[in-house]
Formats: sequence, structure tokens, C-alpha cells
Amino acid sequence: MLQYIIQGRGGQGAQTAGNLLARAFFAAGSQVQSFATYGGARRGTPVSSFIRVDDKPIRVRCDIEQADAILCFDASLLEGRLLAAARTDTLIVVNSARTPEQFAATLPGYRVLPVDGLRIARHNGLGRIVNSALLGAFARAIEAPTIDILSATLAAEAPKHGDRNVAACREGYDFIDAQLCRAVA
Repeated sequence: MLQYIIQGRGGQGAQTAGNLLARAFFAAGSQVQSFATYGGARRGTPVSSFIRVDDKPIRVRCDIEQADAILCFDASLLEGRLLAAARTDTLIVVNSARTPEQFAATLPGYRVLPVDGLRIARHNGLGRIVNSALLGAFARAIEAPTIDILSATLAAEAPKHGDRNVAACREGYDFIDAQLCRAVA
């Protein structure tokens, strides 16, 4: 079973991203469990979405204490409780214009892949709506679901601008793909 945490602030789209990712995994044929916490339930407060994915029914019903991967919508949330859920092999994808080297210096011992979701969102006419770009980046980083399944889910489920959301998703995917290829070379 794989366990993922999506962390953001109210109004950033982290909850929507969690729902879309869960739907994409389900469309790919996986068993999925998805739930969320809302902090203060107002704009700007921390919001978490939790997803479990397996090829067999998921029976566990507790919080995720150790994540296989984390998607963080706001780099200022990479601290304390969220990092406590990260093991040394946990992959962290974060919305940030900073470089991997800068994160390595400030968060030694963690594998952080930054993606400038805001730049990608604006490039695709989405303004500050970064969740599609971050979902594409996250899917590439964890190697699931496929970009085609995720794109189809976005096209079907995005409340507005389905084509722009799909384009941002694919650009986020390609951005992390290039980052991972450079790391291997």
C-alpha cells in the first residue's frame, strides 16, 4: 500500500487536487482511500488531503503517519508535523521557484523536488490556480497514475478550463521529468 499526503493552505486547491488524484488512481484500476483535514476551515489555514492506494481493498482507517510521498502547495509548510511524516526515502514535491540545491541546503536529509507551479499556472492562463501543474509534477515524481489517465481525469472533472488544466498538468509532469533526468545524468 502506498500513502500520500497533500498539504496546502485553504483556498490553494489542495483538497481538489487530492480528490482528482484519488479519482485518477481509481480510473487506473487501483483501490483508493481518500480523506482530508481542514485545520481552521478558512482560507489560508493548513489543509491536508490523505490518499492510500493499493491493488487490494484498503482496510486501515487511521491517519497517515509515514508518507511514501508528499505534495506541498506552500514551501512554508515544510516543517514540524509535515516533515515528521517524511522518512528518509519519502519524496517531497513542493510548489516553489527555489532550486533542488537550495532545498538540500535548508532541508538536509530530505529528497525535495521543487516545481514552480505558479509560473506554470500563469503560463497556461490559470492565474494562481496551481493544483493541475502540481498534480502533473507529483504524478511524474511517484510514477503513477499515468499522465494520460491523469489528463483524462482532469478534462472530465476540472470545474473550469479543462484544456488549460490539462496543459498545466502536462507541463508540470514534463518539468519534473526533466529534473529527474538531469539528476540521473
